Amino acid sequence: FPREILWLNGAPGAGKGTNTDFILKYRDYSSEPIVVSDLLLSPQARKRMDAGMLVGDREVVDLLFRELLDVKYQIGAVVDGFPRSMVQVECLKLLFNRLNDLRVEYRNTAHAERFPKSHFHILVLFVDENESVRRQLKRGQEALEQNKRAAEEGGTQVEVRKTDLEAQAARNRYQVFKERTYEPLQTLRDIFHYHLINAQGSVAEVQARIIKELQYQSTLELSEETHDSIASIPLASQIVQHARQDLVRRLDDYAERNPALFRRVVDMIQEKFLPIIRAHAISGQAHVNSETPIFEDQLAIAMFIDIFSERGFHAVVDLHRIEVPESIDPKTHQILTRLKKVYRVSIRFQGSEIRRGS
Repeated sequence: FPREILWLNGAPGAGKGTNTDFILKYRDYSSEPIVVSDLLLSPQARKRMDAGMLVGDREVVDLLFRELLDVKYQIGAVVDGFPRSMVQVECLKLLFNRLNDLRVEYRNTAHAERFPKSHFHILVLFVDENESVRRQLKRGQEALEQNKRAAEEGGTQVEVRKTDLEAQAARNRYQVFKERTYEPLQTLRDIFHYHLINAQGSVAEVQARIIKELQYQSTLELSEETHDSIASIPLASQIVQHARQDLVRRLDDYAERNPALFRRVVDMIQEKFLPIIRAHAISGQAHVNSETPIFEDQLAIAMFIDIFSERGFHAVVDLHRIEVPESIDPKTHQILTRLKKVYRVSIRFQGSEIRRGS
């Protein structure tokens, strides 16, 4: 797959086609852009597009990912028109995670260069609804005039989109973008390099904004060496992905394999901790120091935390070792101490709001 992919999206009439070649030159890509709509030229796909509808996700993902494997995109690629639905967004996340997993797997092998660190950029060109409709209708009128001249004088005719000929159809197309494309794209903000670019204004103004945005983002990217050094540490999102299922499995395992200890931990929570938690119901946090011998067993601490997690609390157990003076050696005058273990437990939960009268 390409070392870098710029996923270009935008409102209808925002200027994706106008700015694609500019982005290619700016990033020094030698390949042509991958225009998703050009990959979907079947009669069924054409019919759906003319109606302002989206083509099936299965067809889009299959055709696009196969195209990206072409060696001509090795350095980088601009993909125009993907992702456009929540399913496509999820497929993009899965692709990115898989590429990074392969990078880690083959990092120290002879195949390492075939799995470079992937850089995904989401570029969204945005205009408001009125500007989008105006540009779509203008594009349609210009296409009709060009085709008329071509018919009279000879020349190549251009495609005329049905949605470029009627204001309501143009508005419908914009609404499809806002509801089915723009909202799913927002979920990628915290995952990839995300660029929301104001596309209202002249071509020169928009291109200046694109340059500024990409220049700024390049200063935030990790080098491959740095990325490889930390890539073995999983993302927080990966750790919590199946946390609930894992929690249920662990609790069932405690009850089945260690029922006596599990019962002791439950009883301790009810007798020692719940009264304190209830006293702090408004603040939503309780701090308890405990010297219970139950916590000598690390499994008991794990049970304690998991039980609270299942009930909607956030519990943290921190062991503090304290040297307590006990006596003085009469010969050496050395202070003799004993080790005291104190378990400091912090419990957080959603507190109760007090309604105050005015």
